[in-house]
Amino acid sequence: MRTYRYFLLLFWVGQPYPTFSTPLSKRTSGFPAKKRALELSGNSKNELNRSKRSWMWNQFFLLEEYTGSDYQYVGKLHSDQDRGDGSLKYILSGDGAGDLFIINENTGDIQATKRLDREEKPVYILRAQAINRRTGRPVEPESEFIIKIHDINDNEPIFTKDVYTATVPEMSDVGTFVVQVTATDADDPTYGNSAKVVYSILQGQPYFSVESETGIIKTALLNMDRENREQYQVVIQAKDMGGQMGGLSGTTTVNITLTDVNDNPPRFPQSTYQFKTPESSPPGTPIGRIKASDADMGENAEIEYSITEGEGLDMFDVVTDQETQEGVITVKKVLDFEKKKVYTLKVEASNPHVEPRFLYLGPFKDAATVRIMVEDVDEPPVFSKLAYILQIREDAQINTTIGSVTAQDPDAARNPVKYSVDRHTDMDRIFNIDSGNGSIFTSKLLDRETLLWHNITVIATEINNPKQSSRVPLYIKVLDVNDNAPEFAEFYETFVCEKAKADQLIQTLRAIDKDDPYSGHQFSFSLAPEATSGSNFTIQDNKDNTAGILTRKNGYNRHEMSTYLLPVVISDNDYPVQSSTGTVTVRVCACDHHGNMQSCHAEALVHPTGLSTGALIAILLCIVTLLVTVVLFAALRRQRKKEPLIISKEDIRDNIVSYNDEGGGEEDTQAFDIGTLRNPEAIEDSKLRRDIVPEALFLPRRTPAARDNTDVRDFINQRLKENDTDPTAPPYDSLATYAYEGTGSVADSLSSLDSVTTEGDQDYDYLSDWGPRFKKLADMYGGVDSDKDS
Repeated sequence: MRTYRYFLLLFWVGQPYPTFSTPLSKRTSGFPAKKRALELSGNSKNELNRSKRSWMWNQFFLLEEYTGSDYQYVGKLHSDQDRGDGSLKYILSGDGAGDLFIINENTGDIQATKRLDREEKPVYILRAQAINRRTGRPVEPESEFIIKIHDINDNEPIFTKDVYTATVPEMSDVGTFVVQVTATDADDPTYGNSAKVVYSILQGQPYFSVESETGIIKTALLNMDRENREQYQVVIQAKDMGGQMGGLSGTTTVNITLTDVNDNPPRFPQSTYQFKTPESSPPGTPIGRIKASDADMGENAEIEYSITEGEGLDMFDVVTDQETQEGVITVKKVLDFEKKKVYTLKVEASNPHVEPRFLYLGPFKDAATVRIMVEDVDEPPVFSKLAYILQIREDAQINTTIGSVTAQDPDAARNPVKYSVDRHTDMDRIFNIDSGNGSIFTSKLLDRETLLWHNITVIATEINNPKQSSRVPLYIKVLDVNDNAPEFAEFYETFVCEKAKADQLIQTLRAIDKDDPYSGHQFSFSLAPEATSGSNFTIQDNKDNTAGILTRKNGYNRHEMSTYLLPVVISDNDYPVQSSTGTVTVRVCACDHHGNMQSCHAEALVHPTGLSTGALIAILLCIVTLLVTVVLFAALRRQRKKEPLIISKEDIRDNIVSYNDEGGGEEDTQAFDIGTLRNPEAIEDSKLRRDIVPEALFLPRRTPAARDNTDVRDFINQRLKENDTDPTAPPYDSLATYAYEGTGSVADSLSSLDSVTTEGDQDYDYLSDWGPRFKKLADMYGGVDSDKDS
C-alpha cells in the first residue's frame, strides 16, 4: 500500500484585508505527481489538487507600517509528514530570514519582527524546508514563496524643486505657457490612488492658473503690464489620492517675472528747452542735453534723437548718449552773434526697435522745441582775406609800398585795429607795415636771385584789448629785373692740334644767366674787339644760346706759341642789355692721326690716367707737414732727455730702467757679463753702462784688480765705491738682475721703494756717509725732523 505525504502551508494575515492565495505548481525531481491539499486561513477553505508530489507555494500579502506591539503574524508551514512528535524541524531562509522574518522550528509559524516599509522593499523572496531533526535530512524538497508588502498612503507628493523661477512677456494672451511643475509620490502607483497626484493653485490668482493633471502654469489675466507690476509669487499644491479628502499634499513656490516688451513710446517731460552758447564755440562743442523718458527697459528703451525742422538745421546737430539715452545738442558750424542771435529747432525722439502689434497704441515718437541763444563775445580782428599775395620788382627802392592788408573787429563795438609784422617770420627786417592803415613797404633792398619768395605773417591787434589778435600769411614775390650779365656755364680750357685744319670746331661754349626773363634767355657770342684783328680763331654763334670756337688757319706750332687766350663777349637781349667777357685758354698740342692729344708743351690739364696739378701740390704739402712733425717730435724728445732727473727737492722717486728686450740667460752679456761675478779680474774695459746716456763721454777708468777671491760681496762693495766717484752714474736706483743670490748686504736695501711702508720715523743720517752721490738725498731726508718740529 502506497503512503501519501501531505505538506500544508498556512498563512494568516492579521489585517482586515482578505488573504489571497495563488496556487502554483512546481515539479521537483524524486517526488511523483500526486494530489495535495493546502489549507488557508480565512472564511473560505479551498482544496487544491496537484498533479505531482512536490512543494506548493503561494504569493502572500502583508500590510506595511504595522503599528501593533506584538510581532506581526505572517503564516504557518506544515508538512504532511509532521506527526506532531517533534521529529521534524522547519527552516526558513531568504530575504530577511532570521532577522526580519522568524519561524518557529517546531510549529512552522512565521512572524515579522519589524515594521515593514514598502517604499524601502516591496517584495521578499523566502525559501522553506522541513528536515528530520534526528538525521538532518530533508523530508521535503526546498520550496520558494514570495511575500509582497501591501501599500498604504504614507508618503506625500514632493516637488522636484523647492522654488521654481520663470519668466513670461508682459501683455501676453490668456493661456500663455509659463512653466511646468512636477511632483512625485513614493507610494505604489499600481495599488489604489495613493500615488495619484492632482495640482491646484493656492496663491497667484487671478493672474495665473495650473492644469490639475500636468502641472503646467499658464497666464490667466489679460494685459498684465510690467510697468505696473513685475514680480509675482505663485504657490502650487500637489495632493495624492486624486485630490480626495484625506490625501497627503505638498507645495512649491513659483517666482514669475514679467519681461519687458516695447509697449510704451518715448515722451519728453517738457515741450520746450532753452540753451545758451557763446559765438566762439568751435564745431563739436556740446550746448545742452535733453532726455525723453521711456517706461520700457533694455533695448526697448533705446532712443534716437534727430533735428527734424527749424532755423538751425545746418548749424547744430544732436547725437544720442548710449549710456544715459540723452540727446546731446552740439555746434555744427561756426556761430556769429552779429549775423543771428537766436535759433529755434524741433527735436524728435523715437524708438529704433518697435513691435508691430503695439502700433495701434500710436506712433512711438515724441517731439520738443529747442531754443538756442547765441551770446556775444569779444572776437579778434578778422582779415578781409585768408591769405595775401603781393609782388614787387627787385630793383625797388627802400620804403617802396608793396600793398596793404585790411582787418576789422567783427564785434558791434568795432574797436580800432593796429597792424604789425611777426619778426619771427622776417628776421632780417626786410619789410615793414604801417600800424594804422596796414600798408606794406620795403625797408631793405631786394634781390630776386637771393630769395624769390618772402613769406611773412601780419598781426592785427585790437587797440582796446591787446589780447584779441589774429594773424594772416603774406606771400611776397620778387619780380625779376635784368641786373645780371650772362657768363660761361663752366670754365673752358681746350686744345688745338698742331695739324688742325682751318674752320675746324675745337670747343662748344654755353652760357648761363641768373636772371629769368619772361620770354626766356637769348644769348649772343662774339670775340672781344681787341681780339678780332689777327686772331687765330673765330667764334660762330649758333643762335641757340651756344657758340663754337673754330680754327682760322691750317696748322699750329706749339714751339712758337703754346697757349692762346681767347676773350669772348656774351650778351643777353633783355633790357637793359647785360654783357660779360670770358676767357678761353687754348693750348697747342701734338695729336695722333685721329685727333687725340698726345703731348703739349706744358702739362696737360687733366690726364686720363694721371693726377691734376692741384692733387700733386696737395700731396707734396702733406709730405712736408709730416716731415716737420717728425723733426719737431725728435727735438722735443732730445730736450726732454736733457732735463735733470730730479727737478725739485720734493720730487723723490725710484727709477726702474726697462730695456724692453728679453735676454738669453747667462749667454746674454749685453746688460752685464755674468762671468765677472765669478772672475772680477775679467772686466772688459770697453763695456759702458747702457741704462743712461751721459752728456759727456768719459773714458772708462781702469780699476785696480780685486783681491784674488770670488767673494761677490767684496766685488759689489768695490763697484759701489767706484760709482760713488763716477760722474756718469745716475742718481737713482738701477735694477739689474745678476742671476746670483749672495749673502745679505750690510747696508740693507739702498732703495727707497720700501720707505712708504715703514712705520714710525726713521733716521737718515747714515746717508751722509755714502758719498757725494747721495748728498742730495741726505740733505732732503736729513731735514725731515726739523720740518716736523717747525
